[in-house]
Amino acid sequence: MPIELDLQGARVLRPGGWDHGPLSLAGGVIVDGPVGRAVDLTGYDLLPGIVDVHGDGFERHMAPRRGALRERDAGMVACAAELGACGITTAVLAQFWSWEGGMRGPEFAEEVFAAVTAVAPTVPVDLRLQMRLETHFTESFEAAEAALARWGIGYVVFNDHLPHARLAEGRRPPRLTGQALKSGRNPEAHLALMTRLHEAGDAVPGVLDALCARLAAQGIRMGSHDDRTAAGRAAWRARGVTVSEFPETLEAAQAARDAGEPVVLGAPNVVRGASHAGNVSALDLISAGLCDALASDYHYPAPARAAWRCVELGLMDEAAAWALVSEGPARVLGLADRGRLDTGLRADLVVMDRETRRIAAVFAGGDLAWMSGPVAARFIS
Repeated sequence: MPIELDLQGARVLRPGGWDHGPLSLAGGVIVDGPVGRAVDLTGYDLLPGIVDVHGDGFERHMAPRRGALRERDAGMVACAAELGACGITTAVLAQFWSWEGGMRGPEFAEEVFAAVTAVAPTVPVDLRLQMRLETHFTESFEAAEAALARWGIGYVVFNDHLPHARLAEGRRPPRLTGQALKSGRNPEAHLALMTRLHEAGDAVPGVLDALCARLAAQGIRMGSHDDRTAAGRAAWRARGVTVSEFPETLEAAQAARDAGEPVVLGAPNVVRGASHAGNVSALDLISAGLCDALASDYHYPAPARAAWRCVELGLMDEAAAWALVSEGPARVLGLADRGRLDTGLRADLVVMDRETRRIAAVFAGGDLAWMSGPVAARFIS
């Protein structure tokens, strides 16, 4: 049940910058107050809730130990609690639909989709789904489309994880045995599958053209993952695939920006200071003005930390940095009702200790999503 509160004494990050005016919540939205019980939050900051446009950190909750335990609904409840603790009030859970099998295969994907559908109405954090569809898994496109319709998924991102160069040379890909074990196949069967999909690659562009046309007609948002070249981005653009997720080069990111397309970068890349895969640094792209949103990728605490890292490095002020994890990703997702602390918008907000920058409390849609530490006394007393 949404709470009615008048939050006073805090510094508030509004669309026009910081101010010290009260912030009132009622009916799940931000309203002109006063409307409810006053809470003194002197010493704290109020910031818009984080909108995570792409994250797969839920996997460890759904399958905490491979082959031993699958915690479906209970795991998703635990995931929602972690999201709240990290200041994330809207989370797009990015699930593979891939030939890679295991936790990236269609069977596991269906379990994730079912768990999110069951749990989402019961938790404050807004849980949403994204399907990460492997481009060369064309034999499963029909089943993937059926799953999109069955679970009401409105966001598809295209990936290609086939090691094409190695396969073209007839060489065994690195880490083949480990990947095969994760998929539940023996290494030779896994290699045979990859080789078959690679050799059928000439037919993939035409199949993708048709699939994207069908998805676009349904209003499904589409993105490409790991763009490397301007030509590659242009090919996706021609299909109506407009979001560039984690471009690997300056060229690809610049091509997206020149076309007015949103660029999503990984928050862990910012926190680390470099790509763990040796690609272009997210910090360099942010410095060049080529970032619309930061995503958790694989680590839910990363967005909040990445925003402050941008401030510490002098790349932008606090308002601009926090917009990369709130207003920016909300815009990428077409969600005009969140990402800012303004009257009439969803009451999604983070209460942060001003000195330590630790998250003390989080409200999602006006409901308490998480709270810990001394701030609790402010609300209870």
